[in-house]
Amino acid sequence: MRDLFDLPQHGEDPVEKARAHARRDLPKRFYKEAAAVAEGDGHAVVLDGRPIRTPAGSRLVVPHGAIAAAIAAEWAAQETVIDPGKMPLTRLANSALDAVAREADAVRGEIARYAGGDLLIYRAGNPQELVERQNALWNPVIAWAEGRYAGRFTLAEGVMHVDQNAEVLTAIRDSLAPVDPLPLAALHVATTLTGSALLALSVWHGELSGADAWQAAHVDEDWNMQLWGRDEEALERRAHRAAEFEAAVLVIDALRPGKGGE
Repeated sequence: MRDLFDLPQHGEDPVEKARAHARRDLPKRFYKEAAAVAEGDGHAVVLDGRPIRTPAGSRLVVPHGAIAAAIAAEWAAQETVIDPGKMPLTRLANSALDAVAREADAVRGEIARYAGGDLLIYRAGNPQELVERQNALWNPVIAWAEGRYAGRFTLAEGVMHVDQNAEVLTAIRDSLAPVDPLPLAALHVATTLTGSALLALSVWHGELSGADAWQAAHVDEDWNMQLWGRDEEALERRAHRAAEFEAAVLVIDALRPGKGGE
């Protein structure tokens, strides 16, 4: 079981990682039943009663029963072969246990760096309808972040880089210090998939739902499709990425501050 999933590297697109797996020969399903069971203070996932292990050999134990049940459901849904591309929660848990637990400070720093070049900072100058859509969905998140992290973000029109207040970015990084590896991994995935640390953090703190954050991340893409027509290839890619995002949001919703494990 340890060879089924390679360890994702930080900064690597989880969707591209899944596609790389899909190009390989997939192992055959070898178990009859997948289940979530209580183990100590957490919840383990077992196949025919035997624990799943991560690529590095750790037992796959998560802090919330709903997350373990969802991982078990991913394994139960595999048919004749085991396809990692269809198991985003399993990959997320593997990454959290094998990589993020060791490199949490680097992950916190990367999320803060995303905030420095956040999607929500760079705005369209026209057409007016797109400007208004961005303002309606993005301005409240900027205002919330400025209040929470006690600083201002400098907005820009176009794609020319603008430097952000270093103290705000430091506050974002430092705020992540108490976050455990699994939700930190989920925040990283949500950040990279949306291009916005501020959207991911707004979901983490209950300011936005996952669905609202996903919509906000696709304002420009939706505008282009409205203008030029549906792009089926783009929609297929978005659907694949949405599954990754939903897995991250499941973890975020279960483990956000004030909730904890069950």
